[in-house]
Amino acid sequence: MKLRLALILTTLLLATAACTQPQGAGTQASPSPESTGLEGEAESLTVYSGRGENLVGPIFEQFQTETGITLNVKYGDTAELAALILEEGGNSPADLFFAQDAGGLGAIAKEGLFVDLPSDLLDPVPPKFRASSGQWVGISGRSRVVVYNTKAVKEADLPDSIDGFTDERWKGRVGWSPTNGSFQSFVTAYRKLKGDAAARDWLNAMKTNDAKVYEGNSPIVKAVGAGEIHVGLVNHYYLLNIKKDEPEIEAANHFYSNGGPEALVNVAGAGILKSSRAQKTAGELIEFLLSAKGQEYFVNETSEYPLIDGVAPLATLPALSELDPPDIDLSDLDDLEGTLELLRQVGLI
Repeated sequence: MKLRLALILTTLLLATAACTQPQGAGTQASPSPESTGLEGEAESLTVYSGRGENLVGPIFEQFQTETGITLNVKYGDTAELAALILEEGGNSPADLFFAQDAGGLGAIAKEGLFVDLPSDLLDPVPPKFRASSGQWVGISGRSRVVVYNTKAVKEADLPDSIDGFTDERWKGRVGWSPTNGSFQSFVTAYRKLKGDAAARDWLNAMKTNDAKVYEGNSPIVKAVGAGEIHVGLVNHYYLLNIKKDEPEIEAANHFYSNGGPEALVNVAGAGILKSSRAQKTAGELIEFLLSAKGQEYFVNETSEYPLIDGVAPLATLPALSELDPPDIDLSDLDDLEGTLELLRQVGLI
């Protein structure tokens, strides 16, 4: 436990925070205790949120307005909050953990601190976007992409996989952010799929090829749009959100559909703590976030993928069903220990 806690705290110091029209509207009916298997109701919930207040504060407000349930939200970095829950253990005051990525949820699930979620909450979400153990469920999705400058690069000229960017012709033209949490999740996926040796070789080759380092995804996208670099390794929604203020930015996203780590679709998701005395009420919040109204919010406000049927992504995005993410249990992305050590060995952090 102490080792896992120390590793997550290390991640906090190194990683930066990532960081539609439905067929129907409104929330689904709240499940009964018999249908969920969850116990305990309350007029308030304590939520540990690894998603920023600017991103999820408005949807939390909607939930409070529609249900009368008060949310006491502790905002912070997902890794920091995961470490806090691990430290608190069975005495955690949190009822629900809303994490920015599946790795943080996996860390809590593997310590046995989440309840098993009922089928009412799990079934609306495809199996690949929820825990195989049934202890957490995805709320919204984000795909890894290559953002490219549309004046400098033709999409057809992009390599077939992320490995192609180690070629000499991309020297000094690629941007990445080794300290970014979403990039580290991608590297973890690379390790899981291809092994540590292959991941080390790729990182070394990219470094040798003079990949440019940035502090996060948004700076990468802006650098691509300005022609400072020609491609960048980011999550899909950063360009879409920047386009809201800069619609003329000369950049586009390229989605890989090859089942490789470059096609990773990660999720923000939630789990309910065993220590909670308001598990049923916490389940109502998850259900609200997975309702048509909740999913529409994530589509329109954060440009992420909805995870339920009946709510479409933004028209500018390929359908989630058209993507081919790697066959990986997203809970396994909690293995940041090896990723951080690998990045240190390569000299990137």
